[in-house]
Amino acid sequence: MTGEFVIGIDLAAEPAKTALARIQWAPSGAVVRDLVVGIDDDTALSELTSVEKAGIDSPLGWPDSFTTFVTQHRAGSVANPGYAQDKHGRRQLLWRLTDEVVRARTGLVPLSVAADRIAHVALRCAVLQARLAEAGRPVDRTGAGALVEVYPAGSLRAWGLPCRRYKGTAGAAALNTAVSKLLDKAPWLDLGEFEKHCRTRDDAFDAVIAALTARAAAMGLTLRPEPEQLSQARTEGWIAVPTSPLQSLEPHAIAHQLALSDE
Repeated sequence: MTGEFVIGIDLAAEPAKTALARIQWAPSGAVVRDLVVGIDDDTALSELTSVEKAGIDSPLGWPDSFTTFVTQHRAGSVANPGYAQDKHGRRQLLWRLTDEVVRARTGLVPLSVAADRIAHVALRCAVLQARLAEAGRPVDRTGAGALVEVYPAGSLRAWGLPCRRYKGTAGAAALNTAVSKLLDKAPWLDLGEFEKHCRTRDDAFDAVIAALTARAAAMGLTLRPEPEQLSQARTEGWIAVPTSPLQSLEPHAIAHQLALSDE
């Protein structure tokens, strides 16, 4: 993928807070070529159809158990009415398999797409997925295709970077620190004219992390579903959590590894 682009989208329920980052990889380094906050669906769709890999910060589906429960409830025939009457039962309804895998691996708890405001984002994402399919690019929710689900906090944790309390006005100092630490660990990453955006807008920063994670996914450096998890991941979605250090994405290091493999 050297010389090619990946994009990252920090999807929000409304365009005003939706950010998109476009990063280009070249032998000399990775450069943020574009970083925009305020992306509507048409723009997102155009960008998603223009690259081979894109990371999107949004659930790609809902828990299978939740959709079954709601379908049964609508029909008035819930198979096990006591299923959701205790904390353990509700947990099985409200979090996806991938959410539990991320929790076990990182210690972080993704928002529940079934019972939190992230559902507003997921509804918008579901429409984008449908429109992508209409455009001839159906989404593989396991992340094997052009679109991969990302979780910026999980990526930051996996890369040993600050992953908490950098959101909103109260998190301004923490966001600035997170950007500095990212650049310390990835001196090959050039934020260019968009560095100020990253230091002042958490959605812009998350879009960059989403793009970096998409690059890791394209290189096979993120967690993939086990064979027994694939069926559920295809309907619920699967979060790509990095499995290698951030330094693994360094273009020079990649070129060196490719040269060694050709010898």
